[in-house]
Amino acid sequence: MQVLGLDVGGTGIKGTIVDVVTGELVTPRWRLHTPPGAEPTAVAATIAQIVQHFSWNGPIGCGFPAVIKGGVAHTAANIAPSWVGMDGATLLREATCSPVLLLNDADAAGIAEMRLGAGRGRSGLVIMITIGTGLGTALFMDGHLVPNTELGHIEIRGKEAEYRASEAVRLRKQISWAAWAKRFNEYLCRLSALLWPDLIILGGGASRSYEKFAAHLTVGVEVVPAMLRNEAGMIGAALAAADAFPQVL
Repeated sequence: MQVLGLDVGGTGIKGTIVDVVTGELVTPRWRLHTPPGAEPTAVAATIAQIVQHFSWNGPIGCGFPAVIKGGVAHTAANIAPSWVGMDGATLLREATCSPVLLLNDADAAGIAEMRLGAGRGRSGLVIMITIGTGLGTALFMDGHLVPNTELGHIEIRGKEAEYRASEAVRLRKQISWAAWAKRFNEYLCRLSALLWPDLIILGGGASRSYEKFAAHLTVGVEVVPAMLRNEAGMIGAALAAADAFPQVL
């Protein structure tokens, strides 16, 4: 049972074929740059290139940096504002000639980690945070997803949190891991004070360097790196699509 999993980000769009029973990558991931401006038709064309690369004609799961309800984007984080109100699932289905499940990218990563990774078997309140171009969040209560949380946009020191503590900010400002970790820890402390989670899982691009900043995190909550690291979004999108389209597997 295989599904093509896609992960759309502000800088890159990547995909791989996933075994949805084991969560293993069947193929090496394939990544293309997100087209400048990330307009809908250009993104759809890039996704179609990835689908063609894999010669794929089955179900597709696509993690996307937006609030998604019924396949429609209601926000646009690090992508063109013209996505807002767009039926993205239909657009991508027409571009790829395949059934497409569109879901929030952090939710996709969280699904993978809760089923197969660091959150497997964990009860209580778990927050998954993807650290990349922005800060994505996924919220789970006793393993059940509360979809479309946008906790990367809470205000800290007069700015949205992701404008202070994302991986993109660290790279752009060329600040040290220690200095960045101080900002990120402040964000974690704010989340903890508001939600009192039992576990925080860190994914996204920065999770590959977890050991470089972990010692600087002092929030009084268990914090662990994502086991599936930067592949979690693709895997989770594929798992969610397998649930949505069981009739075509």
